Amino acid sequence: MAFELPPLPYPKEALEPHISARTLEFHHGKHHQAYVTNLNNLLKDSDLAKKTLEEVIRLAWGDASKAGVFNNSAQVWNHTFFWNCMKKGGGQPSGKAADLIKADFGSLDAFKNELKNAAVTQFGSGWAWLVLDKGKLKVTKTPNAENPLVHGQTPLLTVDVWEHAYYLDYQNRRPDFVQAFMDSLLNWDFVNQNLQKAGG
Repeated sequence: MAFELPPLPYPKEALEPHISARTLEFHHGKHHQAYVTNLNNLLKDSDLAKKTLEEVIRLAWGDASKAGVFNNSAQVWNHTFFWNCMKKGGGQPSGKAADLIKADFGSLDAFKNELKNAAVTQFGSGWAWLVLDKGKLKVTKTPNAENPLVHGQTPLLTVDVWEHAYYLDYQNRRPDFVQAFMDSLLNWDFVNQNLQKAGG
């Protein structure tokens, strides 16, 4: 069963002016699609072709002979997750997310500062994450395709800081992109859904 490119959870223009329809055309329609295509080509006639995406990621992680499989499978997963981390409006956390942010970071501002710092200081391409790790919220960052699944952590939220995520709209101003994400796009409902699934 070949992997498929999932549709965006909103129309391409839904996140404007913070992320343009043009960026999503390239980011989703070309970059994300290329990872799906590459992964299917790499898995053709392989035992891994029958596994779930998460299983492929975990089985390929750390195996130099499967570096291409890992990079493409993790990027398919990371991007699908990232699209769901955004919705127009952003706003304040509520429910479990709000309680845990206060308990584990002290305040929403402290959390946002930590996430922004992780996103801005990730050298080169990569991701900044909010994860659940042994029952506590933590901010982490990963290079390239790496994600928290391979470290036994539960991803709750991510910011894509590969240049193709923001360059058409923000050029080299990564901090401005990250600020717009946190102020106007962050989907707290999705964070709460992930917490609920994790039993957190």
